[in-house]
Amino acid sequence: MKLFLAEDDAVLADALLTRLTQLGFEVCHRRDGLAAQQVLLSEAFDAVILDIGLPGQDGLKVLRHVRVHQPALPILLLTALDSMEDRVAGLDAGADDYLVKPFDFPELEARIRALLRRQRASDTVRDELQREELHFGPLRLDRSAQRAWSGTQPLDLSARELELLFILMSQAEKVLSKEQISAALSGEGEEIGSNAVEVYVHRLRKKLDGSGAGIRAVRGLGYLLTLAEDS
Repeated sequence: MKLFLAEDDAVLADALLTRLTQLGFEVCHRRDGLAAQQVLLSEAFDAVILDIGLPGQDGLKVLRHVRVHQPALPILLLTALDSMEDRVAGLDAGADDYLVKPFDFPELEARIRALLRRQRASDTVRDELQREELHFGPLRLDRSAQRAWSGTQPLDLSARELELLFILMSQAEKVLSKEQISAALSGEGEEIGSNAVEVYVHRLRKKLDGSGAGIRAVRGLGYLLTLAEDS
């Protein structure tokens, strides 16, 4: 795993470099905001530890600029500022997590591990969504052909219903919230609200009736694609 560290405090930076290297990470370090931004835009990293109070250019400006080019890169902010406004500003700028100085190394390590776990999970979902053909019980969906079947029987689905089925099949037997489904269905310049998600789920559920698979509503959580006997 390759980490990037942007920290201008020499004592803290040296301690972090030593600790993270001992944990098996390859660490690249810069003390200046402009230098950090240049490296982050030219090299690939698994996660970033970014101090807000950097010379040259502050960490929030670096964060905003990097986010434009690398929206999925896990970034943990370090700061001596502990007000609610400062935390909100950091998260709104695109940080995935926020740690206030002084901190204990074990907490930092745990937060880095959590960021990396979430990134791996996100990569898995993204890989699933790139698949062209999916199977779940009696259901088969061919995204390139824009068609779906229950056994050998074609399903008469609209484009939106087909996309919803693809999302549910790609995460079969996992509960997806309305917000997750809404985000996955929404395209550029188009936002699908939670009420619309309910309508599409209702329509798709009716068309899956008798197929051997069904959509179960999980109270307070979202929707789950299951085999009919589990619905």
